Amino acid sequence: MILSSIVLGMIGPWQIALIVGIVLLLFGGKKIPELMRGLGSGIKEFKDASKEEEEEDPKIDEKK
Repeated sequence: MILSSIVLGMIGPWQIALIVGIVLLLFGGKKIPELMRGLGSGIKEFKDASKEEEEEDPKIDEKK
């Protein structure tokens, strides 16, 4: 945990710009929106699954 906060504290705007530039070179401008849509749908599915899990827990407690 401490190591990750140190590493994140060392990342500045130039490093972020460099990372974005490398991503653009690797994937191209057309692939990035597709990747972001896929990432967004994955996050949405994760949230939905988390909500379903939270809804199921009280039902299990009531049965006991």
